Amino acid sequence: MWRHARIAVAGIVGAYVLVLAALFVLMRRPPMQFALTIAKVPGPFFSLVPFRQVWILARAGQLRVGDPAPDFCLETLDRKGQMRLSSFRGEKPVVLVFGSYT
Repeated sequence: MWRHARIAVAGIVGAYVLVLAALFVLMRRPPMQFALTIAKVPGPFFSLVPFRQVWILARAGQLRVGDPAPDFCLETLDRKGQMRLSSFRGEKPVVLVFGSYT
């Protein structure tokens, strides 16, 4: 009887580890792919996994304090051109604000 119980527990733990690994891999995908997939997951799933901790681990970047920001390009507000972060390097300070004013 104990042998069957150990096998069952090992199977449940193994399945849980596989689910966490799959979630980790899913979180490493581009945000839109992740959002489209995770939207199909039933709500109770999120109470069974340490979602926040896996997210922080999966989305952790390689930058450290003091590293230069990676270069990127964004469209201007009037949609008539693009701005590149590197074009400001050495000329003036740049402040990036991620959020909403509304």
